[in-house]
Amino acid sequence: MFNDFNDDVWDEHQWEAHLNEIEKQTTHLRKFIAPDPLNSTPRWLTLLRESQDELDAVDAFIREELEFNDPYFDEEDDYYTEWEEDDDIDESFPEEWNTEESDLEEEDFDAGEEWKALSDEFARTENGSIEMLDIYDDARSLSALILQWAETLNPEHINEDCNNFVGRILKIGAKIAGGYSFGFDLEFLGGNIAYTKKALYYANDGLTILQKHLKEAPFLTTKQYFSFHQQLFELRNNIGIYIQELREEFNMGFE
Repeated sequence: MFNDFNDDVWDEHQWEAHLNEIEKQTTHLRKFIAPDPLNSTPRWLTLLRESQDELDAVDAFIREELEFNDPYFDEEDDYYTEWEEDDDIDESFPEEWNTEESDLEEEDFDAGEEWKALSDEFARTENGSIEMLDIYDDARSLSALILQWAETLNPEHINEDCNNFVGRILKIGAKIAGGYSFGFDLEFLGGNIAYTKKALYYANDGLTILQKHLKEAPFLTTKQYFSFHQQLFELRNNIGIYIQELREEFNMGFE
């Protein structure tokens, strides 16, 4: 599959082909752990019942998604071998997505707009954390809000459209986290972009489901619809901007 990938650095399209191939390999395993939601309890609902609150359930979902898709570096792939043998590469790289055990040094930043403006830029440094990435924080918050709404639904209203909508929203944060785990070094930035593009796909898909299938649903009020739509629309646009920023950073690496 990768015989033609002879460049020293893979771009987003080469990484995307690699990631898609690996996802195909994990589909069979996923069916055992997260079976067809039409014939069983949706996975997100199970996580809600097992978690302390909605945010805890969101974090559990993200961890589970990343564990499903962890083997992105096959042992026979050149990138895997180079990463294993390169002493200059930070060994903590595969665990950067785990924000629960961040070893950030405390910084004396003032709260408010100045910190918010710096957060995204600082998040991309070696001392940064994904928790400082605005689009991840927004995706995580929206996921918790959607779970809070879904938790109040009558079980008979959790149909295919509803379940797909919740699932798409949850996957946005998981894909952003997956992209962030690749880091911002030129060698892996293409993987970051490719993975983050998947978050954009799920945001677009979530918007489509909301507009076409849930707008007139009796279990979704007009106020809820417009609130969900506005937040998801803004998040989708911000993810697109973030991807463009990553692409600019990637291209600058060759100047």
